Parts: sequence; C-alpha cells; structure tokens
Amino acid sequence: MADSKEYMTLPEENGSINISEEVIAAIAVGAVREVEGVSGMMTNLGNSVSDLVNNRKNAQKGVRGVKIDMTGAALVLDLYLTVQYGHPIPEVAGCAQKAVSGAVEAMTGCAVEAVNIHVGGVTLS
Repeated sequence: MADSKEYMTLPEENGSINISEEVIAAIAVGAVREVEGVSGMMTNLGNSVSDLVNNRKNAQKGVRGVKIDMTGAALVLDLYLTVQYGHPIPEVAGCAQKAVSGAVEAMTGCAVEAVNIHVGGVTLS
C-alpha cells in the first residue's frame, strides 16, 4: 500500500482483508458516543513531542481522541473522553469499554485485548 496508513491485515482463503486504523477508530468513536454519560472526545496531549505530532496527524485524519496499538495479536485502544457532570465516571468508563470492544470485534473480526479509557474532563451540559 502506498499510503502511510496503518492497516490491520486479516488473512483469508482467497487473499487478505486490510482494515485501516481510521476505520477502527471511527467504529470506536461511534460506539463510545452511544454510551450514556459520555459528552465528547478529547485529544491526547501526550508526554513527548512525537506524541504531540502524531496526535495532530491523527486529529486531522478524523481519529481525534483515539490511539490504536496494532503491534500484537490483538488490538489495544486508548480513548480520551469527557464525561457529563453527575454520571459516575467508573460506570461510564466501564460501559464505554464494553461498547467499544463489542463494536470493534463485531465489525472487524479482530480481537480486542484492551480498551483503556482516559477521562480528561467533566462537562456541565
């Protein structure tokens, strides 16, 4: 593939299926936005200059608030979100983990090893 995109490759009998990181991120965002108490996605501000550069690149590609590690046998997703005031953060985060894991596995056929939820804010609306 000529693009610099990351792909999850699933070998099949008649060839292979390549699923873009952007597609996996879109599935994750769609699932987490359906969880009651989630008010939005945030940008991961990272701890290094490379994290900041990579995050800007991902934000431009429409995967804001999602980091995906596809190096192992299963996916590891990090989601950065805000929670609505009055909703218990541990409950919202747990529901978000289940929703994202279920949606990604159902739509891609890829195993999800972990969904790490990072709550970076609370909104009053």
